[in-house]
Amino acid sequence: MFFTPGTHKNAGLHYNPLKAIVAPRPIGWIASRGNDKSLNLAPYSFFNAVAELPPMVMFAAGSNPDGSDKDSLRNVKETGEFTVNIVGAAHGNAMNITSGSYAYGSNEFELANLGMVDGETINVPRVANAPAALECTHWQTIVLPADDGAHPCSMVIGRVTGIYIDDDVIVDGKIDNTLFQPLARLGYKDYSKVTELFEMTRPTTTT
Repeated sequence: MFFTPGTHKNAGLHYNPLKAIVAPRPIGWIASRGNDKSLNLAPYSFFNAVAELPPMVMFAAGSNPDGSDKDSLRNVKETGEFTVNIVGAAHGNAMNITSGSYAYGSNEFELANLGMVDGETINVPRVANAPAALECTHWQTIVLPADDGAHPCSMVIGRVTGIYIDDDVIVDGKIDNTLFQPLARLGYKDYSKVTELFEMTRPTTTT
């Protein structure tokens, strides 16, 4: 089949399939703090690393139904800092709890019964027992166009200033993803986890 964006139902698809096509997607579990010192924790599957030197990551946040900023975006605008927590399989249920729409100022760390560890380079904590976390300072936000003109998506780009890795997931000097089974977002309500690895070596080319 072929169709143009927004016409998927005419093609017999009940839901927009974009997120099921672009899958699996890593989940950035974004911790942030507002000017009022309140904490927020929320998962974003529009997330990825975008550069290595310097290390930079991005997450994209949609708008609330009334068009206002999501709490994560609001906090980053206010304080310029956020922490990306990596979600292992053991934190799946807690991550899902933090995906709820709660009033601004609600502490999702507490709602999901999660411990916190203070940041080393920024004033935002990470999730205790997370397999890895990236402390970030805000670099740029790009507001993407909204088809309805009222609910834009904002792509937040941050520079990594500190990296935490749980020593228990390092084997022979490398991270072993099977030890914490990072969760990935698929389409609809579906998730996946990494349980099996394989290697491929890039071909050697000559000019």
